[in-house]
Amino acid sequence: MPAAALKPKPSATQSTATRSVQLDLPCAPVEKRPLPPGRPREWYVTHNRRLKAMRLAIALLDLGVYMPNQARNEKIRSTARLIGVHPPSDTTCHMVRALMRYSR
Repeated sequence: MPAAALKPKPSATQSTATRSVQLDLPCAPVEKRPLPPGRPREWYVTHNRRLKAMRLAIALLDLGVYMPNQARNEKIRSTARLIGVHPPSDTTCHMVRALMRYSR
């Protein structure tokens, strides 16, 4: 019998982490690189909108907003002010909720 089969399995509520993970440590931002030239303008607009939506979705998750129906436009815009980005459009707010919905 393999050795892995002899180890007791952790219960559903038992953590499998060997040490605690600190989530509040600031991380260094990723070094920015220029976007590839020669694409249509709409590509750049969509790309930047996706990046902004991802930043907002992460910030909302850090604030404890886990469900898309908890993330109203006002909450997303107040989070944008909190993290220092321009207020998102309705389209970007919709994209934030979509990211939260499909990541589950």
